[in-house]
Amino acid sequence: MNRPDIPHEETIIELMREDPAFAEELLAVVLEEVDEPGGREALLTALRCFAEAKGMSAIAQETGLSRESLYRALSTRGNPTLKTLLAVLKATGLKLGIERNHQTANITA
Repeated sequence: MNRPDIPHEETIIELMREDPAFAEELLAVVLEEVDEPGGREALLTALRCFAEAKGMSAIAQETGLSRESLYRALSTRGNPTLKTLLAVLKATGLKLGIERNHQTANITA
């Protein structure tokens, strides 16, 4: 599977197709590191790979966006709107969650 003749992202896409748990774990890790240098780009790349693993044409159809728009929004230089991000997550069977960051100060009233 990890042949030297296929690019890294294609290997990730293959792994995501074969093992949805791997895809979910990878997305969880990159989401945790989104505030690190390169984290935003890593998240967009992982989301694009997951969309490709699920079938970009099917994701485009379900979101109502063109494939080109999805590729642009999920590129490392992309800046997807919240609407686009939520649509992609829904189409891939994922959802956005909120969790308290225990490293930051608590909000007091």
